[in-house]
Amino acid sequence: MTQTDFDIAIIGSGISGSALGAILARHGQRVVIFEAKSHPRFAIGESLILETSELMRALAHFYDVPELAYFSTENFLAFAGTTHGIKRHFGFLHHKKGQPHNPQHTLQAIIPKEPHGHELHLYRQDTDYFMMSTAVSYGAQVRQQTAVQDVQLHDDHITIFSVKGDPVTAKFVVDAGGFRSILAQKYGERDFNLQTHSRGMFTHMINVLGHARANQNQSAYDLPFPMAEGTLHHLFEGGWLWVIPFDNHAESTNPLCSVGLLLDPRIYPPRSDLTPEEEFFGFIQQFPNIAKQFEKAQAVRGWVRADRLQYNTRQVVGDRWALLGHAAGFVDPLYSKGLYSTLTAVFVLAHQLLQAEKTGDYSANAFTDLQTVTHNFVCSADRLIANSYRSFGNYKLWQMYSVMWLLGAYTELVKLNMMRAQTLQTGQDRQGYYDQLVTLKLCGGGYPEFDEVADKVDTLIENVDPHDETVVDATVAEINQIFRNLAWIADPFVALLDGKTYLPKNKLRLSLLKPGEGFMRSGAYKAHFFGNLTMWDLLKYGAKEKVEFARPYLNWQHRKKFQKRQ
Repeated sequence: MTQTDFDIAIIGSGISGSALGAILARHGQRVVIFEAKSHPRFAIGESLILETSELMRALAHFYDVPELAYFSTENFLAFAGTTHGIKRHFGFLHHKKGQPHNPQHTLQAIIPKEPHGHELHLYRQDTDYFMMSTAVSYGAQVRQQTAVQDVQLHDDHITIFSVKGDPVTAKFVVDAGGFRSILAQKYGERDFNLQTHSRGMFTHMINVLGHARANQNQSAYDLPFPMAEGTLHHLFEGGWLWVIPFDNHAESTNPLCSVGLLLDPRIYPPRSDLTPEEEFFGFIQQFPNIAKQFEKAQAVRGWVRADRLQYNTRQVVGDRWALLGHAAGFVDPLYSKGLYSTLTAVFVLAHQLLQAEKTGDYSANAFTDLQTVTHNFVCSADRLIANSYRSFGNYKLWQMYSVMWLLGAYTELVKLNMMRAQTLQTGQDRQGYYDQLVTLKLCGGGYPEFDEVADKVDTLIENVDPHDETVVDATVAEINQIFRNLAWIADPFVALLDGKTYLPKNKLRLSLLKPGEGFMRSGAYKAHFFGNLTMWDLLKYGAKEKVEFARPYLNWQHRKKFQKRQ
């Protein structure tokens, strides 16, 4: 007989819904996951960032689901699969229409190899399928090809009606169904009043050459890594184009490359007279070096074209329901922060649901932290990305604003790492980590001085005309001075202000150990990010992480787990 009563019902078996289902099932919850389609299936959100990878490690540790960390580093490739690409950097090339690319208009933000290894380009049909299977392995039930038609709320339970089978009851329902979320349509109230404006088209391709190889000019760039070994962003006024290869390392068995074009519809109105493929190839002809890179490229699946992508939801939680990830809001894939914000929401909601199981309180008030974090992340991403688009109109502005993005990402990463280090050192439980996590806003690590700096810089970008060179030069000078006045800005970021085109490959320097001036700095900055940790504590923590996430150790652990199943 088919089970019809559960603790938690989840709509959507993508990476967020399945990760949440795996956690809850691991902790004894009766979980059912509804999926309108079936796995494996296409999805975007393929480029990891350091913050996402660290969140994966935190989820794996605090919820005792080791599989959640399987895609957090290249060192898991031996058993995570060889269909994924390697990400050694975040690369940006700023272009002008009709002109060859200027190698000086380049940024390569190197991903540190220590202590965890480089990151991955996720082949999402495999990662999502794996995560769904993981949820099943912990006891969750998954019903594929079973679209949800309606959800009814009651005082003491919810009822779900699907296209097949009997109605299902549960204590709580989570909608991780993306933009077409049934709960958002019924209760959430969409908000489209965001600053960012972009539409998109994307697909998977073969025969996408590396940029430098296609243009036969690798030596002109003098970068630590080829652009093909990371996530490449082609930038231009009014938009950008991503290139995410899965075939960029010797172990890869996947010939595909993810490609997407994002355009501001106010500058580039939708072209209903063209197919997405025609629009894509017609558009890139304006940029000689981009066109050369795609000269032999072919799509291997149908193109997806979407009108304006931006939305928020005014109400994210209610009595016995919540929206998760892109069901709650989305801005733009620039900077690849979507999966980070989604997994942060998974951490928050999993903690709240496990608490609710103990208290019996499934009211909206018990889940307000999820709404706060979700809104904070959407609002922060919106301003960051809208102002990035503005800066694309003039390379000098982008050179400055890229440092704003990097500062926000760096401080967020430091905070995330130190949060886990502090809990491991002090023996705190998950609550201590949670209490700090809900204070974050996507970038800046919750540091008040970062928020002040970001507001100043954002306000300047919002009030500059990128075509007025006199005003641009004055704005650039003012932003430059704001950054240089920061006592806690890292030296490699200052080098970018001075015109360097990449961050260093080797992040470890003796100067980082210097008290008061090195990595930990001093004063309010040190107190906020490091608390009572000492440099010796950090060195021990880094060494421990280096060992535990090294390939030999991970492979040994995996062999032990495999042997137990025999």
